[in-house]
Amino acid sequence: MASRYPHPLIAREGWPFLAFGIAFSLLVNFFLGFLWALPFWAASLFVLQFFRDPPREIPDDPHAVLSPADGRVVAVEKVRDPYLERDAIKISVFMNVFNVHSNRSPVDGTVKQRWYHAGSFLNAALDKASLENERNALWLQTRSGQDVTCVQIAGLVARRILCYVDLGAALERGQRYGFIRFGSRVDVYLPLDAEPKAALGDKVYATESVLARLKTG
Repeated sequence: MASRYPHPLIAREGWPFLAFGIAFSLLVNFFLGFLWALPFWAASLFVLQFFRDPPREIPDDPHAVLSPADGRVVAVEKVRDPYLERDAIKISVFMNVFNVHSNRSPVDGTVKQRWYHAGSFLNAALDKASLENERNALWLQTRSGQDVTCVQIAGLVARRILCYVDLGAALERGQRYGFIRFGSRVDVYLPLDAEPKAALGDKVYATESVLARLKTG
């Protein structure tokens, strides 16, 4: 199914950084020459690729739990969901600085609660980052009453978690709801009867990749 994605290809979150980088590169290029400006043009190109935010195709399966982020799967395990105080399956996706950092809803659902916790800035690939780093969690309840917890986690370089939805918001699968700047992680906590489809080490893409499938009926 085609994604309805009303956002620019370069995320608005990156426009100030990109504008500053290009302006500074032009100044250096004008006064000192291209060779002196080359590192700054390279930095601007990095910023451009970091803040890209492409539309994606949404899988047709309404019971699929979609990846909320681009990256690599670093955990698929049974754990305790610290937000809903339940046993759950946790699937974690680590984003490096070359991944798209736009975060998108894994399911169709309503935001029942939102939690923000200040914390450390450990390497987001480490499992302890889930409980020690700065993080923002959403409790999403699907139309069939199943609970999914989706957690944005800051990383070693990341210093800003952005979340644009709050209590009562209705999200559709693939809908953009947040952004994390410069390296991070997203954890998804699912009911124990969910069927994982992603495996440790898999490379996944926000909206297009299926992490798991919720039980039907």
